[in-house]
Formats: sequence, structure tokens, C-alpha cells
Amino acid sequence: MRGWWREITGLVLPVACGGCGRPRTELCEECAAQLHGGPPRRVRPDPEPAGLPAVHAAAGYENAVRALLLAHKERGALGLAGALGKALAGAVRAGAGPPSDAGPLLLVPVPSSRRAVAARGHDPTRRIALAAAAELRRAGTRAGVAAVLRQRRPVADQSGLGAGDRRANLAGALQVVAGGARLLSDGRVVLVDDLLTTGASLAEAARVIDRAGGPERTGSGACRAAVVAVSPSAFEINRNWK
Repeated sequence: MRGWWREITGLVLPVACGGCGRPRTELCEECAAQLHGGPPRRVRPDPEPAGLPAVHAAAGYENAVRALLLAHKERGALGLAGALGKALAGAVRAGAGPPSDAGPLLLVPVPSSRRAVAARGHDPTRRIALAAAAELRRAGTRAGVAAVLRQRRPVADQSGLGAGDRRANLAGALQVVAGGARLLSDGRVVLVDDLLTTGASLAEAARVIDRAGGPERTGSGACRAAVVAVSPSAFEINRNWK
């Protein structure tokens, strides 16, 4: 019945796979396999910024995975948030370890600028984080989203910057909102983002979280991090992700 309904919907409201463009499906089986087919891996940039927490990624940022993230972020393919959130949930589980008495997993999205959110019409990282938390809960893991980070000053577009310039661009740019430290004390913090390139954003976010006292209050040590994808050009990883 579900397949039939999708066929009818595809005729009335044509869609195409966000990964390869195949018609009448938002995510085909082949592209889904690239996103979900391999186990999440621990990844590390070279050079690695100081203070970067342990990071796990679901996939490499290439081919269909790259296309899916761009379709969701830049072209408003919001229906892909569920599939991307499922991938992120796997990376979160890989890095968080077994269930703990320290409390639920608190997924803290790295914030986008207000200008970027306004231009896109949505906050892609927060949307994926919400989908990931829902996926974790369905699997029996206590999890929620704590969107407690904000940009305290404007930052330049990161896309054309190298590792050192990205670190300088983000230094002192984030802050924990009022009352955020109290929220962080209620669980195990996992920083989340859609893409990890140089690690500058996650390192700065971890520094701010550490100053707010989140990990110390949970008694779980340094916070961890998870991303949907990692850039092969900046990380020493096996390009054959599977």
C-alpha cells in the first residue's frame, strides 16, 4: 500500500532522488546504501585542531552522500532529514558507547548563522539532529536535542578558508545560551554536525561546552562528536568507505 501511494504521489508531485536524480523517489536504494551501508568510523583531520573531541562519521563526503547533504541543506529537500538523521544516529551510537547512568544522550548541533538559516529557510543541522534523536529513541536509547549553542558574532563563509583561517574565523564566535549549562548537566553531550572538514567548528564548540561545565557535570569526561559525513580531501581515511 505504501509503495502504491508513493507511485501515485510521484505522478502528481514529481520527485527525484537527492543522490542521483532517479525519478519518482526521494532516495533510491543505491544512494541509501552509500549513506547507510558502511559502519560509522572514527575520523581525524590532519592537522588536528587542539581540543577536537573524538569524532565518528557515518560516511565519506563524496558521490551520493555529498549530493544528499547538499540537496537537504541548499535545495530544501527536507524529506531527506530522516535518512540523514538515521546515518547520524549510527555515528552517535558508535561514539557514545554503551548506555550509561549519566543520563540521556544530548545532541548539541553546531549552530548556523542567522543569515544562513534565513537564506535557506531552515536550519539543516538542527533538523538532522532532531531526526537522529528520534531514531535513537525508537531503538531504545534515551536521547534528545539541546540546541544551546549560538553564534555571538558574525563569521565569514567557511567554504573558501583553510584549516588555520577557519580556526581564526571561529575563535570566540560561539557561546552557550542562558540556562544552557543547566541543560547540559542532565546528560551526556554529543556535538553533532552534518559535515566535518577541518574540525575547526567542532573544536570551538567543544571548547565552549567545556567552559560551560557540561561534561564535568555529567561525570562522563570530555564530550564526543558525530557527523553525517567527513571530507576525504581533509582526512586520512579509507576512501572506500565500505
